[in-house]
Amino acid sequence: MLKGLRDHVHEQLRQAIISGQLPTGSLLNERQAAAQLGVSTTPLKEALRRLELEGLVRTEPRRGIRITFDAAQAEEMALARAALESMIARQAATRITDEAIAELRTVGEAMRQATAAGAVRRLITLNETFHETIHAASGCRYLQRLLAGQLVYDKAARRFLLGDQEERERALGEHLSILAALEARDPDAAERAMRDHIVRSGRQHVQTAFARRKE
Repeated sequence: MLKGLRDHVHEQLRQAIISGQLPTGSLLNERQAAAQLGVSTTPLKEALRRLELEGLVRTEPRRGIRITFDAAQAEEMALARAALESMIARQAATRITDEAIAELRTVGEAMRQATAAGAVRRLITLNETFHETIHAASGCRYLQRLLAGQLVYDKAARRFLLGDQEERERALGEHLSILAALEARDPDAAERAMRDHIVRSGRQHVQTAFARRKE
């Protein structure tokens, strides 16, 4: 029960930081944050320790918790993920099975339907399934371990971005381009399509989420 509460508090704070609700450079009042989340300070402190390990906050002696996540860090994390995911997609193009292609086609069609219906939560789940299927098809265990650290940012950013209909439609087209490259077993095209998708969406998040922080 306590673990579930800590995870919930951690996810709520991480989403608030990445979406810009908690602005870069601001100090977090722990008692106030605990009251707003309806929890004691114990799960809050645990969540903050995890966020510090993720590079989103910094503890400043006698001052408090400083929000350190900024536009430069967001773009850097997106670029790191793009480098890893594009290499995974490249390997997947040479190793993917007919069964995995069929699974991606099914997921792609479900993504098309969820996009048309504006079913954001469903689309987020399908998005993750799409990428996880490519990861499994690649057989790149080492690259997947490296990628795990980048997905902390990606999952929160994805929730933020997919709330916009234009972004959902743009992302759908990019995912279908990745699928087409994998169907063709074309490593160059798969690498390029995956890299372009992640770099573009990462920059979109930076432009959208951080623009509001300057207002």
